[in-house]
Amino acid sequence: MKRSKRIRRVVVTADGAGVVSHAGVGLLREMAQYTGLVDGVTAALADTYRGPWVHAPGRVFTDLAAAVADGADAISGIAVLGDRADLHGPVASMPTTWRVLDKADAVHLPALRAARADARERAWAAGAGPDLDEELCLDFDATITIAHSEKENAAATWKRTFGFHPLLCFLDRGDIAAGEALAGLLRPGNAGSNTAADHVEVLDMALAALPEHARPAYDPNSGQWTGPRVVARSDSAGATHAFAAACVERGVGFSFGFPVDARIQRIVDLIPPECWHPALQTPGRDGNDVREGAWVAEATGMIDLGTWPEGSRLILRKERPHPGAQLTFTDVDGHRITAILTNTPAHQPGIVTGQGAGLELRHRQHARVEDRIREAKATGLRNLPCRAWNENAAWLEVVLTALDLVAWTKKIAFADVPELARAEIATFRYRVLHVAARITRAARQVQLRIDKTWRWATAIATGWDRIRTSFG
Repeated sequence: MKRSKRIRRVVVTADGAGVVSHAGVGLLREMAQYTGLVDGVTAALADTYRGPWVHAPGRVFTDLAAAVADGADAISGIAVLGDRADLHGPVASMPTTWRVLDKADAVHLPALRAARADARERAWAAGAGPDLDEELCLDFDATITIAHSEKENAAATWKRTFGFHPLLCFLDRGDIAAGEALAGLLRPGNAGSNTAADHVEVLDMALAALPEHARPAYDPNSGQWTGPRVVARSDSAGATHAFAAACVERGVGFSFGFPVDARIQRIVDLIPPECWHPALQTPGRDGNDVREGAWVAEATGMIDLGTWPEGSRLILRKERPHPGAQLTFTDVDGHRITAILTNTPAHQPGIVTGQGAGLELRHRQHARVEDRIREAKATGLRNLPCRAWNENAAWLEVVLTALDLVAWTKKIAFADVPELARAEIATFRYRVLHVAARITRAARQVQLRIDKTWRWATAIATGWDRIRTSFG
């Protein structure tokens, strides 16, 4: 038997010079600067300082967001930038960063959110925006963030854990992974899942986070809502009369999961077989857009929807469970039943005309919000590191900012490189943010020379130039 060949040993020394890692984080720091986010946050927190500052609060806040995007899960993570001062310049210390979070209290959070909205408008104008001719989908969902120590307002959750229960809203972006993080509301762990007031508050924050030209606008002359079409999507936790009414008042459509109860089960039995139509799915490589083993029917006239906004429609879907799935008491004749409530008219452009199948497909894509939350938890949301409530609320804004910086960078720098634009955050860190490079100085310029053997070196260098060119 032959022995395994030993690993080739290399000589290890600690005398390297001009070598940096995590060089790709500079993309996010420049994005924060070009979009005006640094200056906007500085202006929002300027009145909290009695005199001149050493580190501008906007720079500290966005540096922390860049560090969180790079994988930091605590305030001390900003040291990843401080350790690379030869690349990033002066970076605030951990105590200074903590003080900036402490200054971003409930009084200053609205101004900080407004700064994020202004930055989004500039990023969209530079090429990071979605197609406004298409429908904008705002996805609402809550998640649990577990606390392992005593923190202000941490409480027992409905999952028998202890921590917080923030409610989030993402703008669905199918062209990039993780979408855009529009708004988030930090709530105690015992906050309800279907609290209408919280949904309405987050809806208002999400609409304010959109550029003005991307929001619905009411025309008093015609009495109609104009501008881009916006729809709020939620599971059954958002299916409340107050939230639906708030959407209508703001010119936003809604698509909610509807509870499947005894009424729905009776309706399913009464629908004739010829009224069930094949469900749709996003076309795959084979171009097939029919979902096998699933059917959709509209049941608007079979149930009293008088307490819901005018034009509300009930869409039912039945599907054969996948092999091994456990049936529940809401299943009918071996089929899994789901229901959605929407006020989207059948003739609206962009939806399969006259069919509930298109509406049901659009609502099923709300499930992507679970991926958005999973990405957010991998980007600082898994842990709220502070003890004080206002500091953790500011940390939530840092997380949302980090997600946006990554989304805008992907769209502007790597739109033609799908393996980077659609990469999840862990992969994006490995391929882009953690890239190694060498710093050289020549002709009175500092040069960042990315390792030429790195597979994505050319794409990163090209993307860096695109960001700078896009913002002039």
